[in-house]
This record gives sequence, C-alpha cells and structure tokens, in this order.
Amino acid sequence: MDESSPMNSMEAEKGARSLRFRLSLSSAILVGMVLGILTGIFFGELVGFMEIIGNGFIKLLQMTILPYILVSLILGIGSMSYETAGLLAVKAGVLLLVTWLIAFAFIMLMQLGFPEWESASFFSASLVEFPPPPDFLQLYIPSNPFYSMSENLIPAVVIFALAVGVALIGIGDKKPFMDNLHIIAQALAKVSGMIVKLTPIGVFAISANAAGTMLVDELSKLQVYLIIFNVACLILTFWVLPRLVAAITPFKYKDILQISRDALVTAFTTGNLFVVLPVLTEGSKKLFADYGMRDDNTDAYVEVLIPVSFNFPNIGKLIMLFFLLFAGWFSGNEMTLSSYPQFIFSGLMSFFGGVDIALPFMLDLMRIPSDMYQLYVVTGIINGRTATLLAAMNLLCFTLLVVSSLTGHLKVIWPRVVLLTVTSLGLLIGSMLLSRFYFETAVSNAYNKDEVLTSMPLMESLPDKFIVYDNIPDLSQDKEPKAPVLDRIEARGEIRIGYLGDKLPFSYINDDAALVGLDIELMYSLARDLGIKPVFIPIEPDDYAKALDNGTVDIIGTSMVLTSENLRKVLFPTPYMSVTAAFLVRDYDRQGFAEMETIQASEGLTIAVIGTDQTSYFFNKMIKDYPNASIMRVDSLDVLFDDDTDFYDAVLVSAEGGSALTLLHPEFSVVVPRPGTFTAPLSFAMAKNSQQFAGFFSAWMDLKKKEGDFQRYYDYWILGKSTVNQQPRWSVIRNVLGWVD
Repeated sequence: MDESSPMNSMEAEKGARSLRFRLSLSSAILVGMVLGILTGIFFGELVGFMEIIGNGFIKLLQMTILPYILVSLILGIGSMSYETAGLLAVKAGVLLLVTWLIAFAFIMLMQLGFPEWESASFFSASLVEFPPPPDFLQLYIPSNPFYSMSENLIPAVVIFALAVGVALIGIGDKKPFMDNLHIIAQALAKVSGMIVKLTPIGVFAISANAAGTMLVDELSKLQVYLIIFNVACLILTFWVLPRLVAAITPFKYKDILQISRDALVTAFTTGNLFVVLPVLTEGSKKLFADYGMRDDNTDAYVEVLIPVSFNFPNIGKLIMLFFLLFAGWFSGNEMTLSSYPQFIFSGLMSFFGGVDIALPFMLDLMRIPSDMYQLYVVTGIINGRTATLLAAMNLLCFTLLVVSSLTGHLKVIWPRVVLLTVTSLGLLIGSMLLSRFYFETAVSNAYNKDEVLTSMPLMESLPDKFIVYDNIPDLSQDKEPKAPVLDRIEARGEIRIGYLGDKLPFSYINDDAALVGLDIELMYSLARDLGIKPVFIPIEPDDYAKALDNGTVDIIGTSMVLTSENLRKVLFPTPYMSVTAAFLVRDYDRQGFAEMETIQASEGLTIAVIGTDQTSYFFNKMIKDYPNASIMRVDSLDVLFDDDTDFYDAVLVSAEGGSALTLLHPEFSVVVPRPGTFTAPLSFAMAKNSQQFAGFFSAWMDLKKKEGDFQRYYDYWILGKSTVNQQPRWSVIRNVLGWVD
C-alpha cells in the first residue's frame, strides 16, 4: 500500500487525547439521552418541537457521510493490488453468507415467542393494490452518478466508487490524484469530528421528543413484538457476534465491547447507522493497533470493508423481516410453510435497498395488509434504535473477522464454535419460550374484533325524530303520487329509506339493536341536510324494484352493485364508490387462491355465489373466469358459516364486505387473486322516474366527498379507524402538577 492511505495524519494529531475524548463523548451522550427522556416524561407533548432539532442534527451528521464513503472506497481499493482485492472479495463473501445464515436462523426461531392468538382485521388497501416492485436498476446501477448521490442511492454510489477504485489499481501514475483525495478525506473527517461534538445535544432532542410523544397504550398493544424483537437483538449484539469474534480471533470479548461503546451509544440514540461509519472505522483500526496487528494493509481493508458492507443486508437490517412474521400473526395472515422460501429470498434481495422500501414491498408480496406498516412506524421509535445498535455491532464484528482472516489471524476452533452455537440457540429458544409463557399467562389476548364490529355506533348523533321499522308498515299514501320524488319527500316531511339488515359493514343491526353501517350513516346525513325525518323500512332483496315503483320507499339505502340486471329495473345516481371482487376462504386455503392462474388450473373447486336472480351477472362471470370450477348459488352467508360439510371452497364477496365478515368468523380470510379480479361500482337504487332526485343525490354525494365527510365515514366503517380524539400524552407537568391543561 502507498502513502496515500487516508487519515494517517489526522490519527497522528489525535494522539494521546483520543481515548479521553471518546470516554468523555460517551458519557456526554448518555447524559444527554437520560436528560432527554426525563424532559420528555416531564413535559410530554410540549417538547414535540424538538423533533425538528433532532432531525436537523441527523442531517448534519449525514452531510459528510456519502462523500466520505465515495472518497474512502476509491482510496482504499485504488491503493490495493488486484490479488489483494480479489482475496478481500472472497473472504468477505464467505463471512457475509455466515452472517445471513445467523440472521435468518434467529428470525425463524423468534416465532416461538408468539402466543396462541386468533385474529382478523378490517379491510386494507393492500388487499386490492399491487404496487410495482422497487426499481433495482436505478438503485444499483449509477447511470448518472451525480443523480445517485443527490437522491442518496447509496448502493449505486458504492458501485460507482468500486468501479473507479478497481480502475485505479491498474493505473501507474496515480499518486497526485490519490494525494488530492487524501486531503479531501482529511477535510471530511475534520468536519465530521466537529459535528460529532454536537451529538449530546442532538441525542437530548431526539430522546426528549420520543419520550414526550410516544403513547403508552401503543406500547402495551405491541408488547409481543417489542419484547421478542428487542430480546433477540440484545442477544445478537452483546452475546452472539462479539463472542463469535472472540472465539476465532485474538480479540477479547471485553475489548470488543469497549471499542464499540461510542458507536453503539450513538447508533442507538440516533437510530442512524450511517452516521457512525467513521467511528466504526477508527474503532476497528484502534483495536488492531492495541493488539499489535495494525499496518497499512489492515487500514486499507477496514476503509473498504465498512462502507462496502454497509450497503449489504446486515443482521441489523435483516432482522426487520421479523416484522412481516409478526404482522402476519397479528392480522391473522400467517405465512404458510411453502411461502418461507419466497420470504427468505425476496426479503434478502429487497433489503439490499432501504428498509423503508423493502418492508412495504414485502408486505404486498406476502399478502399482508399494508396498513400494518403503520405499526412498524410506531414501534420503530424503539425497535429501530435497537436494530441500529445491532447493525453497528454487526459491521464492527464483520470487519474484524474479515480483516483477521486476510491477515492470517483467524483460526476456527470447532469446539469453541460448537459450544457458542449451542449456548446461543439455547439462550434464544429459552428466551422465546419464556416470553411466550409470559404472554399467555399475564397478557390478555382474547379475540374481541367481532365485538368491536357488532358494537360500533353511528359516528354522528341521531336526529330528534327518526323511525326504524322491523317490518314493512302500513304507510299513508302521498297526496300527489305522480309528483317528483323530492317534492313528495318535502311534502310529507320524511324520506322513506329501504334497507337490508345483514350487509356488513354497509347496513346491519348492531348489538344494541340499532341500524348502523356506512350506507346508513350516509342516509342519516342526507336526511339531516334535507331537514326531514328519516324512516327506515326493511325490504327483501328481490323486492327492491317493486318497493320503489309503488312508493313504499324513496331510495334503497343499502348500496347495490350496478349490474345489467339492476340497471334494467331501477335508476342509479353516480356510483359513490367501487368494491373489489374477492374470495372468502378458510385460512388454511388462502394460499391456493392467491393467483388467478392457480385457481383456473385447479380441478374440483366449488365457488359459491350469494343470491338468486340479481346475481346472475356474477354467476355467469365466475363460470367464464373459472371454467374448471363448480359454481353454485346460495341464499345467504349464514348457510355457509353454519354448514359443517365443507361443500364449498370459496365464496365470491367484495374485499370490503368480506373483511368485515372475517371479524365475525376469524377462521376465514379474504383473498384477491393476483393480478386482481374485477371491481364493481356501488350506488343507491331509485325508481325509474326519479331523474331529478338522482341528479340531486349525485351532486350531494360529491359535496360530501369534497367536505371530507365521506372519507371520515369510510375510514370508520370500512377501514375500522377510530375517530375518538386522542388524549394528550401523559406527562408530569399535566397529569401530576396540573400546570397545563
């Protein structure tokens, strides 16, 4: 290696004050974190503004990192020989596979901590949306290196730097260029050192914001994931990885922990691995120096390995895949054994990009509701930091192992390795089983989603006057039956609304014997805006056209799908929403209905279609789309749920309505086969001669959407989102001292 190795002069300048600075910095960071947590607990949401300070600090830390990676890679690789570079790639590749094996072994075994829990979920957009996969070409191929740097596409930047570095190996007169890069590296290191001194302040702001804004009930709901994840991360960080290095290299366990302290504390408090790369680099060099193993080659290896390995999926990244297993368990969409190969391979490939790119992609790929990603965001306040802690230790230990192997200081002593493997597995499995025992004995996990659905009240308060009939009443006749519908409604001072009481979640009777649902909410809102009394009248599914024609009702307040049969009988305003056709299947059958091609190729399947004449459109469509299946009609879902003979394999439903049904029957799942079935528009039926009323209703519905009322109703009834205002975060200043409201 030539004299252009980066940062040698900077290290000389640090000299004897290096250790002392590290110790004081670590102490200051810990003090800042503790003070931040106490400040957040005391002031609560009042310190939420510190998020800006924390984000600003992280951006300052990031300012020099990407240029640092670019410069250090070019310097490190360019100063090597082709032989040394090839040896580095082989050694690092083998040890990288070992770390991936450790990661997936832990991820799979962590499921032992899940307690038995029956679950289901409201409708999720992920059931019907199939977003395109990430653009890996753009992520990994730097067609425009300047664009890659501006968009923070780190893998592409690394590949560009690797290419330039490899090219420099074969160039003879490169010293002037390398000297210039060396000066740039020194400047970047100096700027980074100045910013690092601000770490205690940044950590204080980050900790105060997190402690002041995180809701306690969010933690209690997700404690299964939080406990299992953090226990596994701590075992890997403080036992498996450093013990593995100590078992096959000259480094001692306590020295590895000592040299990693600054990086671990900073990584945990900031939740950002990017910002500790210089600290990990200097720490690795120092450890080799302390053991008398440091030379120009070790420095070059370290300067290449840390930024390069940063861009590969490390254990701290890969362990985030455990969230998919948790999300599937939590939502009742557990992965089957046959889906694990796809989970492992696709998860590994997608995590070459960022976690925030990979997880949404994997949620969609594994057919887990995408809104579960919000749980990941909530838990990321804690778990993200623990994962970054693990990632920092992984980078350090990986670098120590690879460099030790390259310099001849790595020796595999199999009894030590076997003992470490057995003790690590025993520690993990024992911790998971103990966690499971705790969850099953001390945590209430009784299924209650069915009670949530059947006890949901209307969002808006009921009007002073309204009537909900259980049977068709003997109603007074309109004085002018031929008058326009709106005129008749205004003349009698009431609107007569036909309804069906079993169309979850659009129109149904709840546990309080009240008529509720999305459509009913809209009908009450319509009556309120018209200033008249709503009167709800039950109808039979096949009698809706007759009830409209003879004036029994003015509108069918339970929405219907627009089909050719329905359009011949009644008039529809502009559709107010669309639903996606899906299959309601037993949990253990959901993988068999994930792809349309698989369903079409299957023999002997029985698919049920609900209803009689009005569903002939869907009946005929099922026959056309699935010619190998037996398509049968059934009168209602009750027959299907009560039947024990298993004479059907799937039921055609809407994804929105079927999701609500799974809350009542969690042993069932809703599946939209890829690449997706068809959508169907919904609207409210009116009599053929109700053109004026239909025009008014379409305009009124458009107004409700623009005002945001419809979205609120949709979020509540279809997505299951609570509209209850959250109470302010508990804090000493509010809840103990009472100094603020």
